[in-house]
Amino acid sequence: MTGEELGPAGPPGPKVVRLLYFVGAGFLCTAVINKWRDFQRKSIQQQQHHHQIDPLSEKATNAVHKAVE
Repeated sequence: MTGEELGPAGPPGPKVVRLLYFVGAGFLCTAVINKWRDFQRKSIQQQQHHHQIDPLSEKATNAVHKAVE
């Protein structure tokens, strides 16, 4: 049943509901995509910040290992 069987006097209600579901799904997907991008951006910033701090402690750790050996 494609809706054409009802003729031109068929109820427009189901079409409007489907349109609203489609628009709502679009907004939901957009929100999820934006949240995911924000999560990735924060993760990358945190990694970069961690790498800016870690080289000093990494060098110190290597020096300790060399001294122990």
